[in-house]
Amino acid sequence: MPRDSSRPRRATIHDVAAVSGISRGTVSRVLNGEPYVSEHARIAVEQAIAQVGYVRNTAARNLVTQRSRAIALVVHEPHSLVLEDPNIGNILLGTNAVLSEADYQMVTLILDSQRDSDRVAEYLRGGFVDGAIILSARAGDPIALAVAQLGIPASFVGHPTDTPDLPYIGINNTAAAEQITRRLLATGRTRVGMIASALDRDSGHDRLAGFTAALGDAFDPNLVVSYPLYQYSSGADGMRELLRRDPNIDGVFAASDAIAAGAMDVLKQAGRRIPEDVGIVGFDDSTWALRCFPALSTVRQPADALGRRAAQQVLDQLAGEKAPSGGLLLDTEIVWRDSA
Repeated sequence: MPRDSSRPRRATIHDVAAVSGISRGTVSRVLNGEPYVSEHARIAVEQAIAQVGYVRNTAARNLVTQRSRAIALVVHEPHSLVLEDPNIGNILLGTNAVLSEADYQMVTLILDSQRDSDRVAEYLRGGFVDGAIILSARAGDPIALAVAQLGIPASFVGHPTDTPDLPYIGINNTAAAEQITRRLLATGRTRVGMIASALDRDSGHDRLAGFTAALGDAFDPNLVVSYPLYQYSSGADGMRELLRRDPNIDGVFAASDAIAAGAMDVLKQAGRRIPEDVGIVGFDDSTWALRCFPALSTVRQPADALGRRAAQQVLDQLAGEKAPSGGLLLDTEIVWRDSA
């Protein structure tokens, strides 16, 4: 096939050598950041690179090194929720900060369907990334299985119980949920319900477990409603259902701040005062918590640090360190405001 003459020719290392008057071997050492290169040669090469517009052929370099210098962040959430959820955004930013500092590219892969899962699994098998960070993994997660089979460095943010035994970073959702529910009960509430979510993940399942433990004998399964996603509409729908089941409900634990925000708006529409008639608490201490009125009492989890630690776990494995067995749990804290 004839060469497309309209396409500009890509500058090569030979062009840099010709313009700089420096040998190709020395140019290569400058490009690779190797020592034993004179300052004169380094300056001449850098000036020639700028003059000819040389850009390193990363694809060719990757073929030699067998490294892509890219890490996948696999997010199991609908596209709309990825943009809406500040918790996911903070994890993403923390992950990217650490990878960027190490000169790795973060490749964000969003799974919203089985077709997405199949496509991403095939992408990972293609060797386009050196490792993977898996966020919001569900029970029986196919991507986690694919990563385990590939044997690439990986880390979970959170850890569903039936997924492969890979390193993970998380929080103690059970203990945190139990702690904030007990604090809510201490305000004198007697009919306390929960708007649960994401019960196919460790975070959702464990928050329900903590709520149940805090209530003990007072637990009423009729005052628990659950929805697939941590989103505002789940809170609105859930609160309407709880009010239908028991108009005398006076306390609510929402599985996330976004859910709490939806629940609070429905309570106000129903003429219920917060916290006088109904106390409500959330989970995350995201920007949703401060957008609520009154300001939301919630559990603060270190989203940015979760992303940073997960990224560092993958980088450590790439550097040859043995993958840690089990996981690392980061601290949470109760942030008590005016909603309860």
